Amino acid sequence: MKAVIVGATGAVGRDLLDLLLRDKRYDEVRTFTRREVRAEDPAHKLRSYVVDFEKPEGWQDLVKGDVIFSALGTSRKQAGSTVAQRHVDYDYQMMFARFAKKYGIRHMVLVSSVGADPSSRFFYLRLKGEVERDMEALGFSALTIIEPPSLIRKHAKRLMETVSVKAIQGLNAIGLVKNMAPISTEVVASCMANVGAEEKQGVQRITGQEIRSFA
Repeated sequence: MKAVIVGATGAVGRDLLDLLLRDKRYDEVRTFTRREVRAEDPAHKLRSYVVDFEKPEGWQDLVKGDVIFSALGTSRKQAGSTVAQRHVDYDYQMMFARFAKKYGIRHMVLVSSVGADPSSRFFYLRLKGEVERDMEALGFSALTIIEPPSLIRKHAKRLMETVSVKAIQGLNAIGLVKNMAPISTEVVASCMANVGAEEKQGVQRITGQEIRSFA
């Protein structure tokens, strides 16, 4: 099976790349990034493309395979504004999805968020909901949408991210907000690798703690 990863330098994407390079179900892994990807690749499966996302005419026909994984995303703080965040989270993801559909990829696996809703009054959840809605409208043979709650990252640097995860873990320990218990990026990546290797049809959403059962 041949896979494409978008967002391979992010927290989930890095874990997914490491998994796929060791997974015998996948014989080729293509990544499209704006900076070089570094990974152990003993089976020589990696095809890494460093590209300019603003000039797709030079590389779009390389977006080919059996399944495409999108773990692309940023924060408003990292992007600098909501406009810039939307450009990454919506414009770039939809661009890759359209290329994937155009060049024959049948299965899209998308990382979204619990609570994604195009009608939400919260920018982040509305943005994720719009991506889900418009990705579904492209008509992939199979679309799997994974909606994790807060993520436990290996090397979390942002103070508020660490504090919020610890707070939810504490509430979960006493039986509250159980479905919102944080999930590690490794578990999300494992879920993605497993569902991507399956023969699927139509749209499937895997939400919250359901993710663990697919990992």
